[in-house]
Amino acid sequence: MKRTKNMENIEKILRFIEEAEGLKSVTRYAWTKDGRRESTAEHSWRMTLFTALAAAEDPSIDWKKAVLMSLIHDMGELYDGDISAATKPDESVKYTQELRAIENLASLLPADQGMMFRNLWMEYTDGSTKEARLVKALDKAETILQHSQGQNPADFDYAFNLKYGKEYFDSGSGLTRLRELLDEKTQNRSAEFSKE
Repeated sequence: MKRTKNMENIEKILRFIEEAEGLKSVTRYAWTKDGRRESTAEHSWRMTLFTALAAAEDPSIDWKKAVLMSLIHDMGELYDGDISAATKPDESVKYTQELRAIENLASLLPADQGMMFRNLWMEYTDGSTKEARLVKALDKAETILQHSQGQNPADFDYAFNLKYGKEYFDSGSGLTRLRELLDEKTQNRSAEFSKE
């Protein structure tokens, strides 16, 4: 059978999806309700669900772009893992590691899709559009929410969450109210935890 461009593209997409499976094994510094550390894939799934719903609230947002951005926003963690923001990592080292992963992953895809994948990740990283700023806010929001729902270790720093990512929650938008609700959940969880 003669190989077509479409067949080659499907093979490349399959290879990319096989590689992306690794995100299921990358653990984050967030815990589930049953005390298990969550994976980057689990975080990305719930964040994407959050994005799809929140983007529908703002007609100026390209919701398809925002959803795709949410799906791929943490794919740069595939090889070197998650680095907790609470550890105050060297952002240039983190960026270099993640960019290397993104370029490797993009190279697995058909050229036009690989370029789109890389450009979308760069847009997210730069925070250069409304969609990127929304996704960045919801990335922080999902993490904070997980911390208020999870069975965290005894030394968990809830106070960090009260400052984490505040700059992405624009005043006057629905995100301001979202942040108020998240901070309230964090304060309630912290109070519960201190009683235990």
